[in-house]
Amino acid sequence: MRLATFTILTIFVLLVSGCGYTTASLLPTELDSIHVDNFANKIDPSKEVSNRRASYSYRPGLEIDITRAVIDRFIFDRHLEIKKEKTATLLLKGELTDFRQSPLSYGNGDSVEEFRIDLIVDVELYDVLKGEMLWVENGFMGQTTYTVVGPNAKTESAALKAAVKDLARRIVERTVEAW
Repeated sequence: MRLATFTILTIFVLLVSGCGYTTASLLPTELDSIHVDNFANKIDPSKEVSNRRASYSYRPGLEIDITRAVIDRFIFDRHLEIKKEKTATLLLKGELTDFRQSPLSYGNGDSVEEFRIDLIVDVELYDVLKGEMLWVENGFMGQTTYTVVGPNAKTESAALKAAVKDLARRIVERTVEAW
């Protein structure tokens, strides 16, 4: 009977102790707010279609969607308060540098059935209190895949929203977790 009690108690202690994962921010406590500058769209529409690129990558207003999604993700995350630039302790700046839509799989007659969307940005995070750059990520990417046929088919617009959401999630994680 004692062995059974000891075994149950040991299992209970192990379950309660968990694996040590935490959702706490790794930021110093004085860095408690952030201002997200409007992302700039640095894609040059005059260099769109070439022998290296078969689709247009310039999407008017995509930088606005990215900015809004990043702000919304910080609000959802709740580790940093969104503030105006003059009162924030952190400043995030970003530029949309590329949008890629690539075919992944083909069906009968060489029609594309699945695509991947990649959003590429350059992002910088500044510590306003110390006046220094904390990190720079060039070529930072958010992406999604989507099918255009079948029961799980998505529109390009829905897939683009998913890619923007993925990018925003990755930016926020990089800001509050990867120090």
